[in-house]
Amino acid sequence: MEDEEAEAVLKAVGRQIKLWRESAGMRQTELGDAIGYGEEMVSSVERGRRLAKPDFLDKADEVLGAGGKLSAMKEDVERARYPKNVRDLAKLEDEAVELGTYANHNMHGLLQTSAYARALYEMRRPTFTDDELDRHVAARTSRQRVFERVPPPLLTFVLEEVTLRRPIGGRVVMRQQLEHLLEIGALRHVEIQVMPMHREDHAGMGGPFWLAKLRNGKTLGHSEGQLYSRLFSDPKEVQILEMRYGMIRAQALTPPESRAFIKNVLGEET
Repeated sequence: MEDEEAEAVLKAVGRQIKLWRESAGMRQTELGDAIGYGEEMVSSVERGRRLAKPDFLDKADEVLGAGGKLSAMKEDVERARYPKNVRDLAKLEDEAVELGTYANHNMHGLLQTSAYARALYEMRRPTFTDDELDRHVAARTSRQRVFERVPPPLLTFVLEEVTLRRPIGGRVVMRQQLEHLLEIGALRHVEIQVMPMHREDHAGMGGPFWLAKLRNGKTLGHSEGQLYSRLFSDPKEVQILEMRYGMIRAQALTPPESRAFIKNVLGEET
């Protein structure tokens, strides 16, 4: 487990399941048989080592006669499922009235399909376990609820041309990803721009970052490196990122030009 907060949630849920199981006079094997899971899974969940899936909690609640008390933990377990850095980013994105992002190596996380995200995580070294892969993919895609917020925030993205052409996950996955870009880009509160490779002047050579303008009027910046990420709150540093983002958007293709560009790349994938 990557953080104490999530670990505490999983251990608390596990203790509750164990208490209800023992109160019902059932062994781990018996509970597993009754809800369709193995003894090892039941044991791991009770020890807080593995996440209890919603189906696990619902079935355990019914079999153990918990009256909805175990099922009610699904929301807490779902939040704990995501890594802390993702939970923190999601909180900021939920508070944002405007988000501006620049991505230079791969599609920005908010734009990724689940297949594309999984392909990225599968390339990670050292490798993730299957459970970790599922956890990270679910965390990334869960952040995309920002597109459905009411009222919707203004979302702008600048993508390097290479992010459209590098076949992450293979041609089928990449084609689906490009189609997804066109769908998202058609939303009225979303603008997607492409930075073509032939641009000589480029204000984004310092790497990827995003800017979030919050409801309280404050603006924050965020950037990621190889082994760390950093949140910028100092107004002077944020001002530099805002200046760079403005230049990047001015240097990139316009949204209509970018949409046509993405369509052309998609046509090449056919």
